[in-house]
Amino acid sequence: MKKILVIEDEAQTRDILVESLEAEGFDTICAENGHVGVKKAQKYLPDLVICDIAMPELDGYGVLTTLRQNFLTAKIPLIFLTAKTSDVEQWYGMDLGANAYVTKPCTVEGLLAAIAKVCGLYTVSKSI
Repeated sequence: MKKILVIEDEAQTRDILVESLEAEGFDTICAENGHVGVKKAQKYLPDLVICDIAMPELDGYGVLTTLRQNFLTAKIPLIFLTAKTSDVEQWYGMDLGANAYVTKPCTVEGLLAAIAKVCGLYTVSKSI
């Protein structure tokens, strides 16, 4: 079972993500903000991080920068899952080192396809 850390400040969205990923067989850890997410990434060393960008205290860009600066977490793939949809924001996230950029709202199948592409953790059987 692969371990995924979900960093999302909106409780309802976080709960839906966690439930959906667990239903697909993933072991999930969640964090309600960027600071907690960084600490959990360092403690649990997940196989993947799925992170919102617009969060109070430490945004997703700060999470990614912090993770990439620590040798223990630098190689953990990160997918941004965000409502920020402009090309500039997507390019910025990818330039910082994100492995994928998925915009909200998205389907579970769309998120699973991004996970498959980034990590090979899941095989999507449905055509998208």
